Amino acid sequence: MEVSFAMTGKGYVLLAADTTAVHSIIKVKTDVDKIKELSPHLLMAYSGEPGAVVSRDTVQFAEYVERNIRLYQIRHTYPLRPPSAASWIRRSLAESLRSRNPYSVNLLLGGYDTSTYTPHLYWMDYLGTLVEVPFAAHGYGSYFALSLLDRYHDPEATVEEGLAVLRRCLDEVSKRLVVSPGKYKVKIVDKDGIREVEL
Repeated sequence: MEVSFAMTGKGYVLLAADTTAVHSIIKVKTDVDKIKELSPHLLMAYSGEPGAVVSRDTVQFAEYVERNIRLYQIRHTYPLRPPSAASWIRRSLAESLRSRNPYSVNLLLGGYDTSTYTPHLYWMDYLGTLVEVPFAAHGYGSYFALSLLDRYHDPEATVEEGLAVLRRCLDEVSKRLVVSPGKYKVKIVDKDGIREVEL
């Protein structure tokens, strides 16, 4: 029942994820932050595979990624750029897939590359598939939101215009999805770093 969205705009990446933690048909918590800050200019929204029973694996994998990207920054005195971080995370998921205990985690990775001054957004699934995209969604909400994002996404949109498109997606999910999440956490990454936005 997890839902996450992301889109790029003019100099920023916008990520949104629901705040509910579910186990089968039971809502466990309603205040979970599913968007990890990996570095000063890198965000990751994570969720379990739709229909699967979500366990500690999603949180464990997110923390594993966060710690390793921070370790890289400590060792080399500079953070990983978004394309390099996406490749490393994809390789970690692919290696996990071939182990006895694979992670069932879907990811949206957004970052701002301070060396090229460009935003990057990557869509990744639990099989280790990686693609750079202008907008993305995971979860059951993606069935409704992807067509809206396809129609209304503008790569030159301001933050306010991007938030308006995101509100349109969230409204559609709340209207049409049988078990829709109640609250979402929204974060933006741009040249100034990461900040949370209220909808």
